[in-house]
Amino acid sequence: MGKTVESYRLALDTEIQTWNGFAKALRTDDRDAFEQMTDACRNHASAGSNATRPEMFEPMVMSILLEQQKKLIRLEKELLAIKQKSAQP
Repeated sequence: MGKTVESYRLALDTEIQTWNGFAKALRTDDRDAFEQMTDACRNHASAGSNATRPEMFEPMVMSILLEQQKKLIRLEKELLAIKQKSAQP
C-alpha cells in the first residue's frame, strides 16, 4: 500500500493552529488582521494544494500576498475614480 498524504486543507489548518500562541498575543485590531490573513490562506487552499511546495508556509504567504495585491488594485481604481470625479468641471 502507498503512503497516504494529508490533504492540503488539513495540513493548512494544522499549520494555522501552530500560530495560535502568536495570534493570542496580538492586540485586538492586529488579531483581526491576522484572522484576515489566515482566511486568505483558506480561501486560496485549492491553489496552494496545486503549488506542490515542500513547505506549507510558502503557499500561505503567496495567498496572503495575492489578497494584499487585490486590495491594492481595488484601492488604486477607487482612488483614480475619485480623482477623475473631482477633476470634472
